[in-house]
Parts: sequence; C-alpha cells; structure tokens
Amino acid sequence: MMEKKIVLIDYQMGNIKSVEKALTYLGYPVKLSDGIEEIKEAMGVILPGVGAYRDAIKVLMEKGLDKALREVVAQNKPFLGICLGMQLLFSYSEENGLYQGLDIIPGRVVRFSQGQRIPHLGWNQLYYREKELERDCNLFSGIKNGSNFYFLHSYYCIPESEEVIKARSYYEQPFVSVVSKNRLFGVQFHPEKSSTQGLRLLKNFGEMCLAYYSSY
Repeated sequence: MMEKKIVLIDYQMGNIKSVEKALTYLGYPVKLSDGIEEIKEAMGVILPGVGAYRDAIKVLMEKGLDKALREVVAQNKPFLGICLGMQLLFSYSEENGLYQGLDIIPGRVVRFSQGQRIPHLGWNQLYYREKELERDCNLFSGIKNGSNFYFLHSYYCIPESEEVIKARSYYEQPFVSVVSKNRLFGVQFHPEKSSTQGLRLLKNFGEMCLAYYSSY
C-alpha cells in the first residue's frame, strides 16, 4: 500500500519549504504537490501562501486545484489554510480590486484601516474562549489562550457567520485570526515561523491527519 502523506499545495506562492521542513522535523510524511489525484489521496492538505491574492487564485484555477480543494473539504478531510491560504478560503478579496476566492467560507477579505502600519508584522497574541477550543478546535490542544504567533499580512478576513470564528487578535482593532469548521482550519499567522507554539499547532494537525487516515 502506498504511504499516505500530508500534501502541501505547491502553487509557487511562497513559504512552502518552511512548512515542509517543520512537518518533516515533527516526523510526519509530507509531499509538495499540485497533482489533483495526490491531493485527493492525501491524509491531510495544507494550503500555505505568501503574496498577492489575485495571482494565487489565478494559479489555483488554472491548475484546476480550486475544484480539488473544495472536494477535499467536502470530504471533511483535515485541511489547513495558512495566511494567504486562509484568505483564499473566503468568497472574495478586495486586495487590489475585487477577486473571487474559493468560497468555502462565506465572507470577504479587506485591508486594514488607513493610518495603521501596514503590513501587520511580528508577534501577536490569539484570544479565544476556552469552550470554543475544547468543543471543536483541537488544532489548539495544549496551546494557552493569549499565546503569541508570528504574523505578516495587510489584509484580514471577515466571515459572514460568527460560528466559524475561533480566535481574534488585536492590531489597533480586533481582527479574525483563526477560523474552523469541522476539520477545516484557517490561521492568519505563520505557525512555521512561530517557534514552539507553532510546532505544537502543526503537530496537532499532523495527529488529526493520522487519526483521519486510520479511521478509513
């Protein structure tokens, strides 16, 4: 039997190697791929990303990856969107125009207010209700409320539904930093750059992937 792996979507939008290195360090089987069949066969999928929304969604659509990613989410397979990868899950973005997203999470992506330092760069805290994390966001198992993670972004997500919001952070205003629904997760920060807490988050995701694989 072919070994199941966590697939990192390889679509030339930055920081993929850092995520791969972190998962390999943690001992999880991982592969960079833009192959639709490999994505469908994965035991978990990560959509990373650094760069322009317009370019990212264009590549995903040209490669037919948008349909493959929607199918993965529909199967309730573990899925993690990181930074731009989280933003792409939303209906559309207002970054340098108006661009359609994957529309997996209804909502929009908007720029921080005029007058704020942009990008939001560096360490910042996550704030969530403990019961939210205990109930349906085990991605944060063992990670205390108020923990610091590393951010780099100029735009943030506004979901239509409060139910998907699991954590917020503050940058002269509150903004959504974590969303989740079932086994779908989006984080605005970079766990691969977030030291011990980031590695713990990726470990939690890896364990979810193994549990999903062993259940089939």
